[in-house]
Amino acid sequence: MAHWRKTLDRMVQERRSALVAYACLFVVDRRDAEDLVHEALVRTFARPRVVTDVHAAEGYVRQAIRTVYLDQVRRRRTWREKAHLFAGGPPARAAEDAATAATDVGAALALLSPRERACVVLRYFDDLTVPQVASALQISEGSVKRYLADGTRRLRGALRLDGPASDDTEIVHVTDTGRSGA
Repeated sequence: MAHWRKTLDRMVQERRSALVAYACLFVVDRRDAEDLVHEALVRTFARPRVVTDVHAAEGYVRQAIRTVYLDQVRRRRTWREKAHLFAGGPPARAAEDAATAATDVGAALALLSPRERACVVLRYFDDLTVPQVASALQISEGSVKRYLADGTRRLRGALRLDGPASDDTEIVHVTDTGRSGA
């Protein structure tokens, strides 16, 4: 068996749950996170690699998780932009969805836009600097700072870290073209 296969087998045995937990920060639903990890493993090890260290391999897989997630977000956004050409628009989300998110961090992360969520996870969970987050997501540092500010404010409101949510913690949707209120 090639060294990279031994490394892959060891990493899956030892680090799979940590990888799934990391993916849950992006997609919230555990089944989606497991799919994300699986896709990242396939992308990472589809061809033989010269990787013998489990931690180095995990780093590759974490990067692939981020890439797969961002690719999925882009595909969904493209589909939403073109869905009206095929049939009625996407179904409206119920207002109760936002209200039912309790104090669980996973539920609070689900309230963030994909870009906000990616910025928050990369900055606060991966401990990347703002320039590193900007580079990873291929956006400007100013955009990263804005997504972090909006995401942090929304997380504080959802998790009630500053006491009861007030009018200044209203949910705001950030799009690629700018900021618009919800």
